Amino acid sequence: MSEFLTIGEPIGLFASQDVDQSLADATHFEKYLAGAEVNVSVGVSRLGHSTEYVTRLGEDPVGEFIVKQLNLNHIATDYVETTPDYWTALQLKQRVTKGDPGIFYYRKNSAAAHFQKAILDRIDFDGIKLVHLSGIFPGISGTALDAFKHLISLIHQYPAIRTTFDPNLRPQLWSSKEKMVSTINELASQANIILPGVNEGEILMGSRDPEKIADYYLNHGEQTDTVIVKVGSKGAYVKTKGGHGAMVSGYHVDHVVDTVGAGDGFAVGVITGLLEGLSNEEAAKRGNAIGSLAVQAPGDNDGYPTYEALAAYQGEAIRH
Repeated sequence: MSEFLTIGEPIGLFASQDVDQSLADATHFEKYLAGAEVNVSVGVSRLGHSTEYVTRLGEDPVGEFIVKQLNLNHIATDYVETTPDYWTALQLKQRVTKGDPGIFYYRKNSAAAHFQKAILDRIDFDGIKLVHLSGIFPGISGTALDAFKHLISLIHQYPAIRTTFDPNLRPQLWSSKEKMVSTINELASQANIILPGVNEGEILMGSRDPEKIADYYLNHGEQTDTVIVKVGSKGAYVKTKGGHGAMVSGYHVDHVVDTVGAGDGFAVGVITGLLEGLSNEEAAKRGNAIGSLAVQAPGDNDGYPTYEALAAYQGEAIRH
């Protein structure tokens, strides 16, 4: 029995070790576990919270690698199905010294894209306190979107379970920008806590202003009572329904190694903070800390800390 659950598509990430070379020219790669929702699972588990991950994998070497990595990270796999009919998603990532890395996906027609929603009816929701939802999984196929909506309907049968939703926009997964915007906003409205970034706000509702973004989702969300807007290195803006907004400062980073996984790290901080009874502002502060740690490591989730490392980092950062 776990207190945290999420659903997603884990990916076998092959990251180039050849700095500032194109993926076409790179010849040395290292293999990692990746995928937005699995990143969150790794971070939540690393901070000592029991974690369950729901997905479908191919019966192939990459799928075997992912299961082994989930086990190594103490993430339960009771609801991880495998199939011989489809393959596990892959990703190539460029290594760069500045800016965002080049990324190439092999995920069309993957095992997760053919997720069977019947497995969701087997989930034991007793003991689950929070479910994290992301806009990536419903974008990989119509089948995945149907399963995602079914999971939401099941969660709503348990009022004590809180839900977080990270839009995690991936335009390449959607047939059109209009379809992406309408679907993501519809799904967001079903979550208790929404975690958009300012760039996503501009796409989803037409503004980069954190307060306007928060107000939009608080006014449109059927279930939404809290919005925490990611404002990059400046930190995060927190607002609750009927309350006043507050800016929570970020953490200075001298050298950025890889920006991928920062938003997922922020979600880890918010989720674990809320599970531990922290206020929204304190949870956002933890999110800022883990996000800043994430960009200082090469893998998507390598920089996520243990509880002891997080406490030491936050204490040191505060003293500075």
